[in-house]
Amino acid sequence: MIPASQLVFFTCIWITLMSNACAAGEIKKPHQCCFSSVKPTRYSKQETRMRKDDSTKVWPLKYKQLLHIEDHSFAVRPGFGGSPVPVGIDVQVESIDSISEVNMDFTMTFYLRHYWKDERLAFPSKTNKSMTFDHRLIEKIWVPDIFFVHSKRSFIHDTTVENIMLRVHPDGNVLFSVRITVSAMCFMDFSRFPLDTQNCSLELESYAYNEEDLMLYWKHGNKSLNTDEHISLSQFFIEEFSASSGFAFYSSTGWYHRLFINFVLRRHIFFFVLQTYFPAVLMVMLSWVSFWIDQRAVPARVSSGITTVLTMSTILSGVSASMPQVSYVKAVDVYLWVSSLFVFLSVLEYAAVNYLTTVKERKQFKKTGKISGMYSIDAAQAMAFDGCYHDSTTDTDQTSFSLHSEEDSMQERCTGNLSTDSPRIKRRKSLGGQVGRIILESNHVIDTYSRILFPIVYITFNLFYWSIYV
Repeated sequence: MIPASQLVFFTCIWITLMSNACAAGEIKKPHQCCFSSVKPTRYSKQETRMRKDDSTKVWPLKYKQLLHIEDHSFAVRPGFGGSPVPVGIDVQVESIDSISEVNMDFTMTFYLRHYWKDERLAFPSKTNKSMTFDHRLIEKIWVPDIFFVHSKRSFIHDTTVENIMLRVHPDGNVLFSVRITVSAMCFMDFSRFPLDTQNCSLELESYAYNEEDLMLYWKHGNKSLNTDEHISLSQFFIEEFSASSGFAFYSSTGWYHRLFINFVLRRHIFFFVLQTYFPAVLMVMLSWVSFWIDQRAVPARVSSGITTVLTMSTILSGVSASMPQVSYVKAVDVYLWVSSLFVFLSVLEYAAVNYLTTVKERKQFKKTGKISGMYSIDAAQAMAFDGCYHDSTTDTDQTSFSLHSEEDSMQERCTGNLSTDSPRIKRRKSLGGQVGRIILESNHVIDTYSRILFPIVYITFNLFYWSIYV
């Protein structure tokens, strides 16, 4: 019994000593410690397994360590103190959304891609594969500060997330792509409107870094500017897209590299032919109709002139409302104002005809006591009021012939019933023959010349106009 009790006693003492040694760190191997030390080992394996399954907690630590984000200060450009950083640019134009003549601007949506090298972001890679990130990494590293000169509004698309992509290669080469919509100014010249061609450009430049710190250039030369094949506009035809570069000088900060996206727009003329030119031609031709109306038909000729003048004024106001208030004369203004002048001259032409005819009849009446021409006084007055031709032999009574001599009346009675019925026979003639006779016999000499002169001059003006502006 004694040896067994001693064995148990020495065993307890040995266990106590071993526990103290493990607590003091004298024994470093975990399997030599007490059995309670196995529990932390099991917990660490379980925790490690959980961390491997939850990649969202491990990934930020990995890319920060791989790209050395915490080891460098990205507040300064790459290679600070040395040569300027070359930043290549290429653009993929997605659409030209609108062009406003009133505001003199255009709106464009495109993909802007930057290329540069930052050795601070280089990382080892056995497969030589690049890493792609979203907008969350942009705030932690250095990126070029490109802005758009003469821009009015611009924004980065953010549906469903911000349209920003960052791709880093193992050697430190970086691709930064962003989708932007920009509204910028376009200095337009409307002297040939609507037969004009507009040259617009979007200018890119670094805001803070001048030529000593940053050098902008087109990545692939003239091929750096790509466009969608389906780009189309309602009023314009895109003739050319081109890329160019230059410098801009600011007195306080120095010289800056500047890139240009140039595009040439030619306006479609067919819309304005239908809406402006063709109605103007019709109004001018309508004003010529008054030359073929009898000079005594005052209401017909006056109403025709007033209608054409008011219509031309409406066309002029409609064109002016859709255009900016420029201080020079546009091509469409030349055409409309000349057309309005022709319409106005046709009204003045009838005023001159009416005045000269009245003066001539008054002089004739004073000399001979008779009204010259085929009309009596009453017939002329009736035509002046209602615009219709009245036959003097049937529509007037016996008193209208008091101006004729007594010998003339005796000759009419001797002719018999045949001469009495002659007005009725004339009335049975065709209406076209009567109208032609009236026009040819009663028109003034000014009307005769106007029928030929006005069309010839207007046609000559059109030939000169279209040969100059087209």
